[in-house]
Amino acid sequence: MIQEYQIRVQPHVAANEQALRSWLADEYGFDVRTMTAVRILRRSIDARQRTIFVNLKVRCYLNEQPQQDEFVVTHYPDVSSAPQAIVVGAGPGGLFAALRLIELGIRPIVLERGKDVRERKRDLAQIAKTQQVDTESNYCFGEGGAGAYSDGKLYTRSKKRGSIEKILNVFCQHGASTNILADAHPHIGTDKLPRVIEAMRNTILESGGEVHFQTKVTRLILEGSRVVGCFAADKEFLGPVILATGHSARDVYRYLAEAKIEIEAKGIAIGVRLEHPSELIDQIQYHNRQGRGKYLPAAEYSFVTQVDGRGVYSFCMCPGGFVIPAATDKEQIVVNGMSPSNRGGQWSNSGMVVETRAEDIEGDDPLRVMHYQEQIERDCWQQGNRRQTAPAQRMADFVNNRLSYDLPKSSYAPGLISSPLHFWLPKPISHRLQEGFKQFGRMSHGFLSNEATMIGVETRTSAPVRILRDAESLMHIRIQGLFPCGEGAGYAGGIVSAGVDGERCAEALAHYLFDV
Repeated sequence: MIQEYQIRVQPHVAANEQALRSWLADEYGFDVRTMTAVRILRRSIDARQRTIFVNLKVRCYLNEQPQQDEFVVTHYPDVSSAPQAIVVGAGPGGLFAALRLIELGIRPIVLERGKDVRERKRDLAQIAKTQQVDTESNYCFGEGGAGAYSDGKLYTRSKKRGSIEKILNVFCQHGASTNILADAHPHIGTDKLPRVIEAMRNTILESGGEVHFQTKVTRLILEGSRVVGCFAADKEFLGPVILATGHSARDVYRYLAEAKIEIEAKGIAIGVRLEHPSELIDQIQYHNRQGRGKYLPAAEYSFVTQVDGRGVYSFCMCPGGFVIPAATDKEQIVVNGMSPSNRGGQWSNSGMVVETRAEDIEGDDPLRVMHYQEQIERDCWQQGNRRQTAPAQRMADFVNNRLSYDLPKSSYAPGLISSPLHFWLPKPISHRLQEGFKQFGRMSHGFLSNEATMIGVETRTSAPVRILRDAESLMHIRIQGLFPCGEGAGYAGGIVSAGVDGERCAEALAHYLFDV
């Protein structure tokens, strides 16, 4: 017999399978010896009150064994002799597009400007040592995209565009923990995600596809109003093109503008990384001076408010994580956050950002939001002594327009320098952050603190450009055979939503390829 239950238990019960089995047997009146297996289908933490509970949906197997794997396996056929398509970019949008193309009987040729996920790691380590950024291999460019070494969070609010469960199951098939199928805020971790990405690449290769690294696409091949391929590394690649280049490929946006391929300015969010001691966040969120204790994970938070008609909110919260240098070019500082799978670091950080709409920036240039974003990153680099040393300020000092004469210790490896962010950040950003922080401090006592450090700047929250595409075919509205995809095209916001969009673009390309 199989029974499913929605239950609410204390953390020590949820953390121990034997304790959970005993609790279920006592609660529902069956012999614990008949319980052959228990699977957790959903898990979330309710920390709204002083007594913390864990909400679980469980499946109990009584006197029988589970008859299926914990995840759904996708079959990938041999497409060595199949028609081919080009996938530009090996981030989540590109990788999931390539895997879906294989399912649909199309041979993907994946072109990635950066290095493979292992080689890329060496270049990331050099940023702190040399204060220099490799413009083709960094936290944004390379196999796995911007998410590979910036946390691996899989939470998304995009529920209607495709199957989130399919994306999570494919991750599990390639080595991710099946916990991601149950957790309310699933997370793979920066330390484990690279192995999963490698496994996805191997599936593409074993199925007859190709993956080319350090192969930067420089232009599309057009025949009239149809894309028939692209040029990369002085070589011609033929086939319809899925363009999944990520939110930081500014050279791609410039090329599209020069080539008169229709794009439009898109709003983004701009702000800082806010870093607290993780112990402080645990104490605040779990209402306990002892912090999270033995059975609870590092605490998360989420804040959102409105100030002067624009949203101010936390973004990409990384419990027990690190702040990282995410610039992609010289003379810019950009920060992001990441967490290992155990989320065991002594700091917790989050983006704290202000909504910035295209109409907030003067002009009609489709690249104007990108130019604004670039200028703030250059200003930040100037404030950081023209190195990757990031300008920073204590949180309460920022709110009160005071210079911080010293700074707390930080996870940011290239180092911090005290700087008056309240003075040099654009006024629409700094003012709204100050007012937002005051509101968040009232919502959560202890959050607005000089133990917290603001680190500048967080600008790569999403793409500053949208590549226009038809809502039905997902092709560019005026050019056949070009499928703008994922975050870089302005149609996703995170690993899972980019993966979903990649699958949708692959399906649209298959329809185009077999119907033209």
